[in-house]
Amino acid sequence: MRGLLLLTIHWPHHASSGRAGCLLPFSTCVDLHLRTCADAAYNHTSFPTPLEHRSWEAVEASPEYTLLGVLHFLLEGQCNPDLRLLGCSVLAPRCQGGHTQRPCRRVCEGLREACQPAFDAIDMAWPYFLDCTQYFAPEEEGCYDPLEQLRGELDVEEALPSGLPPTFIRFAHHSYAQMVRVLKRTAARCSQVAKTYSIGRSFEGKDLVVIEFSSRPGQHELMEPEVKLIGNIHGNEVAGREILIYLAQYLCSEYLLGNPRIQRLLNTTRIHLLPSMNPDGYEVAAAEGAGYNGWTSGRQNAQNLDLNRNFPDLTSEYYRLASTRGVRTDHIPISQYYWWGKVAPETKAIMKWIQTIPFVLSASLHGGDLVVSYPFDFSKHPHEEKMFSPTPDEKMFKLLARAYADVHPMMMDRSENRCGGNFLKRGSIINGADWYSFTGGMSDFNYLHTNCFEITVELGCVKFPPEEALYGLWQHNKEPLLNFLEMVHRGIKGVVTDKYGKPVKNARILVKGIRHDVTTAPDGDYWRLLPPGSHIVIAQAPGYSKVMKRVTIPLRMKRAGRVDFILQPLGTGPKNFLPGPSRALPRSLDPQGAPAQLDFEPPRARRQPASGSKPWWWAYFTSLSPHKPRWLLKY
Repeated sequence: MRGLLLLTIHWPHHASSGRAGCLLPFSTCVDLHLRTCADAAYNHTSFPTPLEHRSWEAVEASPEYTLLGVLHFLLEGQCNPDLRLLGCSVLAPRCQGGHTQRPCRRVCEGLREACQPAFDAIDMAWPYFLDCTQYFAPEEEGCYDPLEQLRGELDVEEALPSGLPPTFIRFAHHSYAQMVRVLKRTAARCSQVAKTYSIGRSFEGKDLVVIEFSSRPGQHELMEPEVKLIGNIHGNEVAGREILIYLAQYLCSEYLLGNPRIQRLLNTTRIHLLPSMNPDGYEVAAAEGAGYNGWTSGRQNAQNLDLNRNFPDLTSEYYRLASTRGVRTDHIPISQYYWWGKVAPETKAIMKWIQTIPFVLSASLHGGDLVVSYPFDFSKHPHEEKMFSPTPDEKMFKLLARAYADVHPMMMDRSENRCGGNFLKRGSIINGADWYSFTGGMSDFNYLHTNCFEITVELGCVKFPPEEALYGLWQHNKEPLLNFLEMVHRGIKGVVTDKYGKPVKNARILVKGIRHDVTTAPDGDYWRLLPPGSHIVIAQAPGYSKVMKRVTIPLRMKRAGRVDFILQPLGTGPKNFLPGPSRALPRSLDPQGAPAQLDFEPPRARRQPASGSKPWWWAYFTSLSPHKPRWLLKY
């Protein structure tokens, strides 16, 4: 960024770069002195660079270097720091042992595929110096991965003590690199039922790594419910992070050992574990260490945002809609105004995740008390700090909360002096807003925007427990976690098709007396969590007649009842969605009744320039120098 204030800035065009990407076999290595590239995975570079810069002054004065310094802000945190580190590998190539090395072409191509939509959103061309064919090399030429360190690959894994079986679980705190390695090692051991994937990046660029378990990992199976467990949303609340790392290893080992309960669970359920939603905050808390961590150090992400206050406030909109009879109050779309505030990349990643996968059930693991809370978290009276504010699915949420609390030995401890003693008379469960009210929470968002029911589990009064307490925490929470995961099979499930057997996606499943609908997945399958009792269930979709069925769920039924629907097309003439005494559609839905799709870009970024005009960021670059960086323009 120091080059921003130099008097003369030369803006080369990519057409004049010639064969700058061809590097000499022998170079003089010099120390890397670029602030923007200070966190690169190497310490030495060489001159001239692939862009023909022959000094630090030339690099810092270049528009390419300027672009790397501001890309994060232009793209609003997307692809950060990947693009910056990739650009650094060209502007300041790695030099080792007198040889200059080029970065791998596959890394560039993968990143371009992932990040091109972010450039398109601001109407910017892909930078010429990130041309994957010119400045990057194939692996057979001995290239290197400039992003390898982001994934924790460079840390040496601790060897397990000799003589211990592969089922051994190390009950200790895990750094980010250790966590990633344990999850990948676990997925490799159980490759037939497990895999890891990333849902996005933290503000500082760490992968938000998920391990999933399923009979066919990597794909949604018809009629197989999806459930997720999320830990470490607050970076200094680490018990959930560690417990999910242990749970992943336990599920893998027990499956291989033939545990019938675990095999049944993994063969009938797709389970996603995200141990750390806030790895950046964890680093801050871990630097202080267990026993020394304050109540708030590391709670927020690297932007100083509380991730559990960063989701769209759909609860206020729900209360507004609920006051109007007949208006639909589920699958509420996100207001455009939300995007004008600060939205953390971690928050965006979760929202994209739950929009992509038809989750049925979820739990978020926290620390600071010992209780299970459930939506709503925001009071129905905005000025009441504590006010019972139930969802239409209050009975089901209480069952879900009890499924965890009732088998947790400490939550059921009758001592009022224990951690969480204030909740003893409530059975260690509570409606969130009745505890304390807050807006922008993840659980309310799950319920009001998707089909997913999410509860919040407070695992204990110590947010960063000492290492010797971790085994006891695992023992206390293992059975509650398994019991909760099995709750995804309560209620009913089925497939909605037309008369030809074609699946009907986004069909609505209504339950009389519960003003909250769920929708079918792309394959036409659905899951509806319901408490025991008799229910009238209705399936309907635009252009079809609705179908109504009465179902009875026995008290101790632990497997979802199968209830399929075949919808008949409406006759000729106008197609009335929901004929008769049906619910009216809110203004936020399209004319066919489909929920508005989740839109992840702020309105400003989505605006395309009018014919002949320049994008909004053009004035910034042209103010630096009379030489125009036209290679940034798409037109």
